[in-house]
Amino acid sequence: MVNPVGWFEIYVQDIQRARRFYEQVLAIKLDKLPVPDIEMWAFPNDMTQYGAGGTLVYMPGMSSGGNSTLVYFSCQDCAVEESRVKEAGGQVQRSKMSIGQYGFISLIFDTEGNMLGLHSLQ
Repeated sequence: MVNPVGWFEIYVQDIQRARRFYEQVLAIKLDKLPVPDIEMWAFPNDMTQYGAGGTLVYMPGMSSGGNSTLVYFSCQDCAVEESRVKEAGGQVQRSKMSIGQYGFISLIFDTEGNMLGLHSLQ
C-alpha cells in the first residue's frame, strides 16, 4: 500500500515573491526545474523517501488561491515557521493549535492567497 498523494503543485501569480515567502518561512532553498512554457520551483525532496515532493508553478491562465486543497508542510515545531509568516508577507489564519494525538497545526496564507498548513508533533 502507498500513500495517496504523490506530488503537489501550488499555483502562484508572482513566482519570485512566492519563492521568497516559502524559502523564508520554511528556511529552505527551492530549485528551478527545467520545464518548457511554465516556471516551476521545486521544494527539496527525495523521491525514494516517505512523503510527496512538489513545486511552485506559474502558468499563464492558472489562478492562485480560492481552491479547496490544503497542503501541509511538516515541521519540528510549527510555531517556529508560523513566527516567520508575517515578515515574509503572508498571514496567519489560525495560530498553532492541538489536534490531539496527531500533534499540532497552524493555518497560514502565502503571498499569493493560497492557504497552507504547518504540521508538527510538538
